[in-house]
Amino acid sequence: MSSIDVLCIGNAIVDIIARCDDAFLNDNAIIKGAMNLIDAERAETLYDRMGPAVEASGGSAGNTAAGIASFGGKAAFFGKVAKDQLGAIYAHDIRAQGVHFETAPLASPPPTARSMIFVTPDGERSMNTYLGACVELGPDDVDEAVVASAKVTYFEGYLWDPPRAKEAIRECARIAHANGREMSMTLSDPFCVDRYRAEFLDLMRSGTVDIVFANASEAKSLYETESLEEALERIAKDCRLAVVTMSEKGSIVVTGDERVIVEPLAIEELVDTTGAGDLYAAGFLYGYTQGRDLATCGRLGSLAAGLVIQQIGPRPLQSLRDEAKAHGLG
Repeated sequence: MSSIDVLCIGNAIVDIIARCDDAFLNDNAIIKGAMNLIDAERAETLYDRMGPAVEASGGSAGNTAAGIASFGGKAAFFGKVAKDQLGAIYAHDIRAQGVHFETAPLASPPPTARSMIFVTPDGERSMNTYLGACVELGPDDVDEAVVASAKVTYFEGYLWDPPRAKEAIRECARIAHANGREMSMTLSDPFCVDRYRAEFLDLMRSGTVDIVFANASEAKSLYETESLEEALERIAKDCRLAVVTMSEKGSIVVTGDERVIVEPLAIEELVDTTGAGDLYAAGFLYGYTQGRDLATCGRLGSLAAGLVIQQIGPRPLQSLRDEAKAHGLG
C-alpha cells in the first residue's frame, strides 16, 4: 500500500448541531463545554427538544482525518458505523473529503453513533453523545497494511471508553512501532482524562504513544494541578513531543527542554468551537509528516483551528491547502 501520512482512529459519529441559550442547557441538565455520554433514550429526548439542526459527519479523529486530506495530505480512518442511513451518510462524507475509509459496517444493532451538539451564543459547544456502533470497534477492524504504511497513527482519548477499542489501539501501536512509525493521541476531554489518568500516563511513559495533543484544561487535569507551567514541565518528561493548545492564547509545542510558542490565527467572529482541537491536530500532523519544523507545524494547526471556529460544523468548508498557501505556509 502506498504511504499514508496519518491514520486516524476514532468514534465515527454523525453530529447534529443546533444553537441554544444557557437556560436550555440548565433546563436539560447538560454540562456546558463537555462531552456527555448518553443512552439511546436520552438521545431521542434531546433530539426531540432541540431546535433547527445541521447534520454533519463528525467524531474527533474523523474531523482530523478530513482536515489532513483538505491540506492535501494522505489520510485514512478506522471507525465503526452500522449498516443504516446515518452509517451510509458518514461513510459517504468522509470518503468525499478524500479520506481512505474501509472499516466494515456493523450488520446488526446498535445503530450508528450520533452526537447532539448545542452551541451557545459564546461559541462554546456542549456535546451529548450516544456511541451506538462505535463501541464495536475492535482488533478485527485493524488493517495491518494501513497501519504499517502510515507515518503517524493518531487516536482519540475517547476511544478508551469502549473496551475493545483499547485492544485495537494497542495492536496498532505494536504494528506501527515494528515498522518504524509513530503513535499519537489526543487527551480529548478533561472528564476523559479524569476517567483514565493512570492509563494515559502509562501510554506516554511506556513509549506506546510518541506525540500527545491536549488543551490547557486537559493538561492540568492529567497532572492534577492548577498550574499550566507545572503541567508543561511534567508532560515534557513523560512524552517525546507534546502540543498544548490555549484557545485565544495560541499554543505551545514542548519537546525535551525546547518550547515553541505559536500565536493563534486572528479571527473575525467566533461562531462555533466544535472541531477546533481536531483541526489543530490536523494542521500540526500534516506539517509534521511533511517534514516541516515545529513552529510551522504549530502555525498550520492554528490556521486550521482558527478557520473552523468561524463556521458551523467541525470540518473545513474551504480548501486548507489553498488557505495555507494564502497565509505563506504552503
